[in-house]
Amino acid sequence: MISSVRGLVLSALGSMVVIEVGGVGLAIQVTPTTALSLRTGTEARLATTLIVREDSLTLYGFPGVDELAVFELLVGVTGVGPKSALGVLAVLTPNQIAQAVAAEDDGVFRKVSGIGPKTAKLIVLSLAGKLAATTVASAPGRPVASTAAAGVQAALIGLGWSERVAAQAVEETLAEAADPDQVGVASLLRLVLARLGPAQQASERRS
Repeated sequence: MISSVRGLVLSALGSMVVIEVGGVGLAIQVTPTTALSLRTGTEARLATTLIVREDSLTLYGFPGVDELAVFELLVGVTGVGPKSALGVLAVLTPNQIAQAVAAEDDGVFRKVSGIGPKTAKLIVLSLAGKLAATTVASAPGRPVASTAAAGVQAALIGLGWSERVAAQAVEETLAEAADPDQVGVASLLRLVLARLGPAQQASERRS
C-alpha cells in the first residue's frame, strides 16, 4: 500500500498530477482543486491510496488525511466507484459531506455527476455516524460565504502567500461574485489565483 507520496511535481493538469519519486514519475488522480494548488517544479506531498483492479493500478492523491479517509468511506458504498468518490470530493469538502450526512440531506450528493438518487441515499445511510462535522470559523468583519473559502485560503497559504493576503483575496473575490454561496472550490481558486498573479510572486507579496 502506498499511503503517501512526496516529490517534485512534473506536471499538474486537469485531474492528474505526476510526481517524481526516486527517479520515477507517478501518475496520481486528484481533484481539479488539488491539481490547481500544485505547481510544476515544486515539491509536494499527497496522502494516497492505491486502487487495484484486474486491468489497472490507479493511485489517488489528496492534500490531507481527512480527504483520504472520506474517499475510502465513499468507495465502500455500493454503487460508488473511485471516479465518483473523487467527483464528490471535487464538489464538497469533508466537512460539507459530514454536515449533509448528519442532516440526512442526500440532495447535495445528487448534484454530483454520476451520483443518482438511489446512490445518494445509500451514501447518507452508509456514512451515518462515521463522520464528524466541524464548524468553520468566519473571518473578522465578514462571515465566510462557504467552506470553499477556507479550503482556498489554506491552498494559497501552502503556495506561499501570507494568511492576511490569502484571506483578503478570497474575501474580495467572493464580494464580486453574483452569488457567493454558489461559487465552487475549483472556480473560486481559479478566480483568486487570477487576482493574485503567478505563484512565484507570492514571496514578493508577503507582509
